[in-house]
Amino acid sequence: MFYFEQKVLFKHCDPAGIVFFPRYFEMLNDTNEEFFESGLKYSFVQILKTGGVPTAQINAKFLAPSMHGDELVISLRVARLGRSSVDLIYEANCDKQLRFEASSTLVYVDDSGKPNLWPEALRQAIEHQMQGDDQCQL
Repeated sequence: MFYFEQKVLFKHCDPAGIVFFPRYFEMLNDTNEEFFESGLKYSFVQILKTGGVPTAQINAKFLAPSMHGDELVISLRVARLGRSSVDLIYEANCDKQLRFEASSTLVYVDDSGKPNLWPEALRQAIEHQMQGDDQCQL
């Protein structure tokens, strides 16, 4: 399990101070990027030299509003690792209250944008995370 702390900033909110829901997708992408860099030791900077990991699918359920100043903890769990894709599960909590849950599929692509096999070192790092050997928190 990987944990990412996200303080709700003014930029995330509508005029009422409530998180504008598309901003959650930005937070999920920030979680992904930090997971690859800190959790897998394989940064997006490194990946983007030869390809990428775009989001192919994302689903979300918003359960309670988050407000400006809230401290969210977003957990990320690898649910499935495919030949060129990975399914991720997220939960965002604040003070033990579940605010939203989501799932996404990322696909490893080459520099032409076509799905490609995960590099072996990256595949091994993802498998290691799936085994639950590491708990990473920022």
